Amino acid sequence: MQNDTSNSGASPTAKPEPPAGRGATALREAPTREPERTTPRPPAGSVVALVTDTGTTRIADAVGAKIAGLAARDIPGVFSMGTGMARRMGQLKSIIPGGESTSAAQGVSVQVGEKEAAIDLDIVTWYGQSIVDISDAVRRNVVGQVEGMTGLKVVEVNIQVDDIQVESEQPAAPPRVQ
Repeated sequence: MQNDTSNSGASPTAKPEPPAGRGATALREAPTREPERTTPRPPAGSVVALVTDTGTTRIADAVGAKIAGLAARDIPGVFSMGTGMARRMGQLKSIIPGGESTSAAQGVSVQVGEKEAAIDLDIVTWYGQSIVDISDAVRRNVVGQVEGMTGLKVVEVNIQVDDIQVESEQPAAPPRVQ
């Protein structure tokens, strides 16, 4: 039977070292650590905590939603985002002076965990373009932007195509001056 010498390469006749944390030698050689701070945990799914030796970074779900929404809109072939009612509300907001033209997070839902994120998108594409190609491009761009900007691993991007925009569906704006 062989002797177990995996313990720091010590020979079987060597004097065993005292366990860590006991004796004056262990106290002198023990690395000093600052006491760990305990911060209250945020509500589940609302923010992500990126903990390092120098502090904590928290990323809100809304930030992930804005990044994903802007990344999706960057892809040619995406006409707009959101379900029918959300798009109508966005149009009304854009008419009001001082209102937002479109919300970057419209049509986006993000669930953020400690290290991962899951994203749901509602998009409208143009008639005549490949929905499969547009969806793949959106998915790649959203994953790249969210992972690159937040450090989170995107585990899924679910895309719901809610409508197809046909060129003639847009109402022509009447001329302002006659």
